[in-house]
Amino acid sequence: MGSERAEMRKRQMQVHQEAAASVLQARHKMGNNPTNASNACCFCWCCCCSCSCLTVRGEEETIQGPMFEQRPEENSTCEESPKPTVDDARSWAMSFEKLMKSAAGRSCFRQFLRTEFSEENMMFWLTCEELKKETNKTVVEEKVRQIYEDFISILSPKEVSLDSRVREVINRNMLEPTSCTFDDAQQQIYTLMQRDSYPRYINSSAYTDLLKSLEEPPLEP
Repeated sequence: MGSERAEMRKRQMQVHQEAAASVLQARHKMGNNPTNASNACCFCWCCCCSCSCLTVRGEEETIQGPMFEQRPEENSTCEESPKPTVDDARSWAMSFEKLMKSAAGRSCFRQFLRTEFSEENMMFWLTCEELKKETNKTVVEEKVRQIYEDFISILSPKEVSLDSRVREVINRNMLEPTSCTFDDAQQQIYTLMQRDSYPRYINSSAYTDLLKSLEEPPLEP
């Protein structure tokens, strides 16, 4: 199992290195010279970039990983979202779509994912939803960079599981970041949660206990 993981990371690193090389070639074709290239930030936010602004410095430089800023983890719980009615909670078992359209449903499902050490899937999906609402180009580019560092980079502890095809799409999209940069990745993570974690949640004691607590009449004062 460990060897398969190592091989997967090796393949991912090769993809990132190839993407960085393609950016270099594109910039050379555009006529960038060493003087102005040193000050121009690119948008290849892969883990191969070495400077603080993630500019690709040159093929001759040693490839280094970026230094990630550690931020406090979000701590969303069921209690912090609107309390669902028993009918709302029951509807979550009808389809994954109904659960994900409910703020309380997402929050409770996220709590379950936390117990399975896969909370990053929901975090990534929610972050992508927020990105889609942003219209300011500068803010979009910064959010795209941060999402890549937090969830796509193989150096991140919150890296989500994506296949090589989707990673290649992301690396191409990073050349011109938009609010739709991670659409393919977001859909793949949505499908992963739907097929893998969602059935376990609906059959879990966490969901059963939630229904029981909502069905029980409130205690008389």
